[in-house]
Amino acid sequence: MFSLEIEPRFSDTDALGHISNTSLPVWFEQGRTPIFRMFHPSLEVGTWPLIIARLEVDLMAQSYWHMPVEIRTGVGKIGNTSFHVIQEAWQNGKQIARGKCVLIHFDYEQEKSLPIPSEVRSKLEEHQVAE
Repeated sequence: MFSLEIEPRFSDTDALGHISNTSLPVWFEQGRTPIFRMFHPSLEVGTWPLIIARLEVDLMAQSYWHMPVEIRTGVGKIGNTSFHVIQEAWQNGKQIARGKCVLIHFDYEQEKSLPIPSEVRSKLEEHQVAE
């Protein structure tokens, strides 16, 4: 599992002083960067090989801007052309959110999915977690 520490900005809060529900998907996206690098080490967008098909975020507890948030990222189910990314957000020892997204290995020119290369599949398997 990968780990990333986020220092929430004041602008990440909502009118109630909580971390906004719109911030978590952005932080989860940032937490997926090591997985993006498995497919595309340069991260150059002109030849980007992934597309997101689904995104779920469950908000589990209140969270606040003045404490760091740890984003934990792992890999769930791996299919032929797609895979699940499993994520958690933790603050002050408490899980505040969980997320799951489905990413597809994708060719934008042909507009079709591609099989996940075996060397990338092996790297993904190293980070598998239970869903």
